[in-house]
Amino acid sequence: MSLDRYYRPELDALRFLAFLSVFTVHRMDHLPIDPAQHFWLYNICLLGNFGVPVFFLLSAFLITELLMREEDRLGTIHIRSFYMRRILRIWPLYFAVFYGLVLLMHFIPHTGPPDPLSWLAFTLFAGNWYICLHGWIPAFPVNPMWSISVEEQFYIAIPLIALYGRRIGLKIISFTLMAVSYAMVTWYASKGFHGFSSQWTNSFVEFQFFSAGTLLSLALKGRTPRWSIAGRILGIFAGITCLFVASVYLGVQADTPSSTVLLAPLGWALVLAGTILFFLSLLGTPRRYLPEPIVYLGRISYGLYLFHELIYTLTFHTWRAQLQHFSSFLHLSEWYGGVGTFIAFCATVLLAHLSYRFYERPFLRLKRRFTFVPSRD
Repeated sequence: MSLDRYYRPELDALRFLAFLSVFTVHRMDHLPIDPAQHFWLYNICLLGNFGVPVFFLLSAFLITELLMREEDRLGTIHIRSFYMRRILRIWPLYFAVFYGLVLLMHFIPHTGPPDPLSWLAFTLFAGNWYICLHGWIPAFPVNPMWSISVEEQFYIAIPLIALYGRRIGLKIISFTLMAVSYAMVTWYASKGFHGFSSQWTNSFVEFQFFSAGTLLSLALKGRTPRWSIAGRILGIFAGITCLFVASVYLGVQADTPSSTVLLAPLGWALVLAGTILFFLSLLGTPRRYLPEPIVYLGRISYGLYLFHELIYTLTFHTWRAQLQHFSSFLHLSEWYGGVGTFIAFCATVLLAHLSYRFYERPFLRLKRRFTFVPSRD
């Protein structure tokens, strides 16, 4: 049995913008920017880390929306079908990429995780907790996968809460997790910071964004903001301002946060506000304002996200000499970084497109057997 389709292409556009933010900040892993010489460029690029909370909020919103529509139409939520949908969407590409990197590291240095304990952690979707305990993995292509672990932890609980707690249960759990997140943020700030902090990959800190996405779905009840295009653009700039203030002046950063006990909750609240503003500014945008290529890139954003650090590593490290020769051939030696970034972006898009078309789609077709409220997949 299938119910009315729920698909909002503007949220695919938001997915791509979130990926583009992450793509921008991860470029600094390979081509560092001196903050003393380029203050504005460095700090604007650093805001790209906040693309991950956008993914979290968006995911929670859509999952909650689909579950509530299923419950309203069928009178129940099919737990087994939910888990099968998530498995078919997430697991095939996740495990192919992760264990592909494990094999690749035997041929190309710094592409895969060398520690067997990390293999176990990421296999059990506890990769974020591994990073919390051991720090970032010295192989850039693996590190973005921590966020998939956090999402999977959310997916385990959300259908059970929706089934047995209904809307009131979802609200209670969401507000509780929000309080826990800010208690954790305050606790981290009270410890002081000396280099790497595990708060960025701590599930209980990031759950605030899942809670916000769930609460937004319940509050909007299928409605969308009827903002003008000017109002939406203003909302996006307001969101950027929130993130900039939180990062630069209140010390909320992914790797080396420096907030005080008083400023940390305020800084994270601004990050949450900025994330919500981005979401609301895109939600309900008329289709005519959404370029089809951007919507498609959002559709394949899962692959873009999983592949981009591998492509960066190959471009700027493994094939660094070839890139330098190519840039020189084009008489663009001074723009070596820009040439490499353009090549990395195009290669990432190509790989994600091929993955989506020839590898992910068969699993997505199987997913329809367990779908009651069709979405874009």
